[in-house]
Amino acid sequence: MKPMTEQEIRAAFVNCSKGEAKRLHVPRDLAQQPWDDLDFLGWRDPQAPDRGYLAAEVDGRTVAIALRSSGAASWQARRSICSLCVTTHTGRISLLVAPLAGKAGKQGNSVGAYMCTDLACSLYVRGKREVGTRLHESLTVEEKIERIAANLTAFVAKVTA
Repeated sequence: MKPMTEQEIRAAFVNCSKGEAKRLHVPRDLAQQPWDDLDFLGWRDPQAPDRGYLAAEVDGRTVAIALRSSGAASWQARRSICSLCVTTHTGRISLLVAPLAGKAGKQGNSVGAYMCTDLACSLYVRGKREVGTRLHESLTVEEKIERIAANLTAFVAKVTA
Protein backbone atom coordinates (compact mmCIF):
# COMPACT_ATOMS: atom_id res chain seq x y z
CA MET A 1 0.00 0.00 0.00
CA LYS A 2 1.28 3.47 -0.79
CA PRO A 3 1.68 5.84 2.18
CA MET A 4 -1.16 8.26 2.81
CA THR A 5 -1.18 11.71 4.34
CA GLU A 6 -3.65 12.97 6.89
CA GLN A 7 -5.21 15.25 4.26
CA GLU A 8 -5.64 12.36 1.78
CA ILE A 9 -7.31 10.25 4.43
CA ARG A 10 -9.69 12.99 5.58
CA ALA A 11 -10.68 13.80 1.98
CA ALA A 12 -11.36 10.11 1.22
CA PHE A 13 -14.19 9.48 3.71
CA VAL A 14 -17.31 8.35 1.86
CA ASN A 15 -19.76 7.79 4.69
CA CYS A 16 -19.48 10.86 6.88
CA SER A 17 -19.72 14.60 6.34
CA LYS A 18 -16.69 16.74 5.59
CA GLY A 19 -17.08 18.29 9.03
CA GLU A 20 -17.06 14.89 10.72
CA ALA A 21 -14.03 13.83 8.66
CA LYS A 22 -12.25 17.02 9.71
CA ARG A 23 -12.90 16.36 13.42
CA LEU A 24 -12.18 12.63 13.64
CA HIS A 25 -8.93 11.27 15.02
CA VAL A 26 -6.31 10.26 12.42
CA PRO A 27 -3.17 8.47 13.65
CA ARG A 28 -0.30 10.87 14.31
CA ASP A 29 2.29 8.21 13.42
CA LEU A 30 1.46 7.90 9.72
CA ALA A 31 5.16 8.16 8.79
CA GLN A 32 5.94 5.15 11.02
CA GLN A 33 3.19 2.87 9.68
CA PRO A 34 4.42 -0.35 8.01
CA TRP A 35 2.94 0.70 4.64
CA ASP A 36 4.61 -2.14 2.71
CA ASP A 37 2.81 -4.65 4.97
CA LEU A 38 -0.61 -3.00 4.85
CA ASP A 39 -3.55 -3.77 2.59
CA PHE A 40 -5.50 -1.03 4.34
CA LEU A 41 -4.84 1.35 7.20
CA GLY A 42 -7.17 0.56 10.07
CA TRP A 43 -7.30 2.28 13.44
CA ARG A 44 -9.50 2.79 16.47
CA ASP A 45 -10.19 6.23 17.90
CA PRO A 46 -8.49 6.48 21.31
CA GLN A 47 -10.92 9.24 22.36
CA ALA A 48 -14.01 7.27 21.26
CA PRO A 49 -13.29 3.53 21.71
CA ASP A 50 -16.51 2.52 19.94
CA ARG A 51 -15.27 4.14 16.70
CA GLY A 52 -12.90 2.77 14.12
CA TYR A 53 -11.78 3.79 10.67
CA LEU A 54 -10.18 2.24 7.65
CA ALA A 55 -8.55 3.76 4.60
CA ALA A 56 -7.46 1.92 1.47
CA GLU A 57 -6.89 2.20 -2.21
CA VAL A 58 -9.76 0.37 -3.91
CA ASP A 59 -10.12 0.23 -7.68
CA GLY A 60 -7.53 2.96 -8.10
CA ARG A 61 -9.03 5.47 -5.68
CA THR A 62 -8.49 6.20 -2.02
CA VAL A 63 -11.52 5.37 0.12
CA ALA A 64 -11.94 5.84 3.86
CA ILE A 65 -14.81 4.48 5.92
CA ALA A 66 -16.03 5.40 9.40
CA LEU A 67 -17.04 2.42 11.55
CA ARG A 68 -18.81 1.97 14.87
CA SER A 69 -18.63 -0.95 17.21
CA SER A 70 -21.97 -2.60 17.87
CA GLY A 71 -21.28 -2.55 21.60
CA ALA A 72 -22.26 -6.20 22.00
CA ALA A 73 -19.63 -7.84 24.15
CA SER A 74 -21.37 -10.89 25.60
CA TRP A 75 -20.22 -13.28 22.86
CA GLN A 76 -16.61 -12.08 22.76
CA ALA A 77 -15.24 -14.94 24.86
CA ARG A 78 -16.03 -17.27 21.94
CA ARG A 79 -13.73 -17.95 19.03
CA SER A 80 -14.76 -15.89 15.99
CA ILE A 81 -13.48 -15.24 12.46
CA CYS A 82 -12.74 -11.87 10.86
CA SER A 83 -14.66 -11.40 7.62
CA LEU A 84 -11.77 -9.48 6.01
CA CYS A 85 -8.67 -11.55 6.78
CA VAL A 86 -10.38 -14.77 7.94
CA THR A 87 -8.16 -14.84 11.04
CA THR A 88 -9.60 -16.65 14.04
CA HIS A 89 -9.43 -14.91 17.42
CA THR A 90 -10.86 -15.52 20.85
CA GLY A 91 -12.40 -12.30 22.08
CA ARG A 92 -10.77 -9.98 19.53
CA ILE A 93 -13.46 -9.83 16.84
CA SER A 94 -16.07 -7.06 16.83
CA LEU A 95 -19.14 -6.34 14.79
CA LEU A 96 -18.23 -3.05 13.13
CA VAL A 97 -21.01 -1.13 11.43
CA ALA A 98 -20.57 1.47 8.69
CA PRO A 99 -23.27 3.93 7.68
CA LEU A 100 -23.91 3.71 3.95
CA ALA A 101 -22.57 6.51 1.79
CA GLY A 102 -24.92 9.21 0.58
CA LYS A 103 -28.64 9.58 1.17
CA ALA A 104 -29.11 6.01 2.42
CA GLY A 105 -26.60 6.57 5.23
CA LYS A 106 -28.28 9.83 6.23
CA GLN A 107 -31.51 7.84 6.58
CA GLY A 108 -29.78 5.50 9.03
CA ASN A 109 -29.01 2.57 6.73
CA SER A 110 -25.79 0.73 7.45
CA VAL A 111 -23.84 -2.43 6.75
CA GLY A 112 -21.82 -4.42 9.25
CA ALA A 113 -19.06 -6.99 9.27
CA TYR A 114 -17.17 -8.95 11.89
CA MET A 115 -13.59 -7.64 11.87
CA CYS A 116 -10.46 -7.83 13.96
CA THR A 117 -11.10 -5.38 16.79
CA ASP A 118 -7.73 -3.67 16.29
CA LEU A 119 -8.14 -3.62 12.46
CA ALA A 120 -4.65 -5.11 12.04
CA CYS A 121 -5.76 -7.75 9.52
CA SER A 122 -2.80 -7.16 7.19
CA LEU A 123 -0.31 -7.82 9.97
CA TYR A 124 -2.07 -11.00 11.13
CA VAL A 125 -2.04 -12.48 7.63
CA ARG A 126 1.65 -11.72 7.16
CA GLY A 127 2.59 -13.14 10.57
CA LYS A 128 3.75 -9.72 11.80
CA ARG A 129 1.36 -9.75 14.75
CA GLU A 130 0.70 -12.69 17.04
CA VAL A 131 -2.68 -14.34 16.74
CA GLY A 132 -2.45 -17.08 19.32
CA THR A 133 -3.78 -20.37 17.99
CA ARG A 134 -4.01 -20.21 14.21
CA LEU A 135 -6.15 -22.59 12.21
CA HIS A 136 -4.22 -24.35 9.47
CA GLU A 137 -4.86 -23.04 5.96
CA SER A 138 -3.39 -24.32 2.72
CA LEU A 139 -3.29 -20.81 1.22
CA THR A 140 0.00 -19.01 0.72
CA VAL A 141 0.54 -15.57 2.22
CA GLU A 142 0.07 -14.06 -1.25
CA GLU A 143 -3.29 -15.83 -1.62
CA LYS A 144 -4.35 -14.58 1.82
CA ILE A 145 -3.38 -11.04 0.78
CA GLU A 146 -5.50 -11.41 -2.37
CA ARG A 147 -8.38 -12.62 -0.20
CA ILE A 148 -8.15 -9.54 2.05
CA ALA A 149 -8.17 -7.31 -1.03
CA ALA A 150 -11.25 -9.06 -2.43
CA ASN A 151 -13.10 -8.97 0.92
CA LEU A 152 -12.21 -5.31 1.45
CA THR A 153 -13.35 -4.40 -2.07
CA ALA A 154 -16.66 -6.20 -1.43
CA PHE A 155 -17.16 -4.39 1.88
CA VAL A 156 -16.39 -0.99 0.32
CA ALA A 157 -18.83 -1.78 -2.51
CA LYS A 158 -21.58 -2.45 0.06
CA VAL A 159 -20.89 0.84 1.84
CA THR A 160 -20.77 2.91 -1.35
CA ALA A 161 -23.65 1.21 -3.21
